[in-house]
Amino acid sequence: MVSLAISILWLAIGIIVVCGCIWLLLYAIKLFIGIPPHIEQLVWVIILILCLIYALTLLAGGGGTMHFPR
Repeated sequence: MVSLAISILWLAIGIIVVCGCIWLLLYAIKLFIGIPPHIEQLVWVIILILCLIYALTLLAGGGGTMHFPR
């Protein structure tokens, strides 16, 4: 149970970092080139779907831990 809580916290930190990087990248691109709003929404939807897939995989017990070779 504790490992699941730790994995969820790592997931939250990862989502915050990835969303921050994507936002910064989109902001930098918008400074030089205009991005249509639909393209920006599409990028955020794809990121949201990937985060949802990872969260469901984590809750199903299939991810969230690193396995080191022995």
